Amino acid sequence: IGSPDLTILDLIVACFIFMSTVVVSRLFTRFLKRTIFVRARINVGVQESIARVLHYVVMVFGVLFALNHIGFDLTALTALGAVLGVGIGFGLQNLANNFISGLVLLFERPIQVGDFVEVSGVLGTVQSVNARSTTVDTQDHIAIIVPNSNFVSQNVTNWSYRDTRTRIHVRIHVALKSDPRKVEATLLEVARAHPAVLADPEPRVQFLSFGESALQFDLLVWIDDPPQQFFVRSDLNFAISDLFKARGIEIPFPQRDLHVRSAEGLETRLLSGDVSPKENHSE
Repeated sequence: IGSPDLTILDLIVACFIFMSTVVVSRLFTRFLKRTIFVRARINVGVQESIARVLHYVVMVFGVLFALNHIGFDLTALTALGAVLGVGIGFGLQNLANNFISGLVLLFERPIQVGDFVEVSGVLGTVQSVNARSTTVDTQDHIAIIVPNSNFVSQNVTNWSYRDTRTRIHVRIHVALKSDPRKVEATLLEVARAHPAVLADPEPRVQFLSFGESALQFDLLVWIDDPPQQFFVRSDLNFAISDLFKARGIEIPFPQRDLHVRSAEGLETRLLSGDVSPKENHSE
């Protein structure tokens, strides 16, 4: 593993070099954090990342220098380096995929900063598109880090792509006895009164079907602020409920008919043996 005249002193010196490298690395990174990083006002997370990378670099050079001092043939590490290279290549495969996907997003621009998107169950506004990942700010003001490959390999809903106008649906069920034209007029009145609803395209009402216990309608309105669609739908529901009550339009509950068989004469039938106890339990 080294020169034939390896002595204990050489081993001691090699250990000293290794320990010195550890101490120097820690002092160096601590110096950077307390002086240079503070003056540069670098983010704490970035500081830790830079310090960790520099620590690894210094340690690698220290180990190589210690091995070289005891006469270790560094060319023997070539085979080990090749194996590590293959392993690192597999490990970086996902990273390379996300990096290339980030380049696709930057050049093709299917999503941009400020777009309201939904991908992998995450719904929010794009805050930044980075080399490896994209930051999406949800409506709860939570930053979600989404890998760039998700935007390339999965279906992405972008409400802000090319045109920010979005149509939203408000489903309503009313009682069977209700006047459909009166319901239509009421829904259109509510839609036109909302400040966020666009006049062009104008709101529309679709009479979907006759349900089992209700008439089914769909109010279609357009807005130009996609993140507000959930609040607009809520406002419309409140207004529809109030106006329906004022105009006597009922919103029905599910109805079921229950038929109860009369138990008159059941005791006589039990005594005569016409009905078994099991049948009695079922009735």
